[in-house]
Amino acid sequence: MRIATWNVNSIRSRIDRVVAFLERHDVDVLAIQETKCREDQFPGLALSALGYEYAHVGLNQWNGVAVISRVGLEDVQRQFADDQPQFGDVLEPRAVGATCGGVQVWSLYVPNGRDLDHDHYAYKLDWLARLRAAGDAWLAADPQAQIALTGDWNIAPEDDDVWDIAAFAGKTHVSEPERAAFRAVVETGFADVVRPHAPGPGVYTFWDYQQLRFPKKEGMRIDFALCSPALAARVTQGWIDRDERKGKGASDHAPVVIDLD
Repeated sequence: MRIATWNVNSIRSRIDRVVAFLERHDVDVLAIQETKCREDQFPGLALSALGYEYAHVGLNQWNGVAVISRVGLEDVQRQFADDQPQFGDVLEPRAVGATCGGVQVWSLYVPNGRDLDHDHYAYKLDWLARLRAAGDAWLAADPQAQIALTGDWNIAPEDDDVWDIAAFAGKTHVSEPERAAFRAVVETGFADVVRPHAPGPGVYTFWDYQQLRFPKKEGMRIDFALCSPALAARVTQGWIDRDERKGKGASDHAPVVIDLD
């Protein structure tokens, strides 16, 4: 079974690339972030034609997440907690989960944070704390649960996960509270299953469109697949499809892929 996660930065703009990616890599389940469309605008027909079902949560041109599966799509959940935090008066579409081939796959788009003194930063930390609490509860209820927390975490948990740590001084994504929030999820039992197969430094999943970051190899590693203990034991391979960042119309993120026994 092959599971992938990808911030596509607009599914309507990149549906052709998504279809080609699914076919090229024989993907069973794909978690997508930043769909940037309402649910009635989601280009599901192209996916259905390939034999995929999908669950999508989206409100407008911001955020939006989806799970696409050809191995079943059951028990769809549109948020990971009843008290999932909001920013302002809207519950942003940042999480959707579904059971696919016996695995509970979550597509997560963690808030950006914007600036260390911004309200969005506090919202980000609260969001992550609720996610950690949800993950802890799931594993406490069933230590053998098969769960994949995949998506754009908007955190570079180690210095090697950015091209120059000095360039990020005083900025989000690398601050200690954010990194501690990421570690807290790991400490509940969820493992970064890709890093052992694709260690750094210089291994990234995101390159800003500005200042030619991609050809300069100035990226960040902020997209992850964190797996519960029972699921992590099944992972045989993990990798980042850097080539998908190339060419006209590419997203600024690359897909992250894991293979299961």
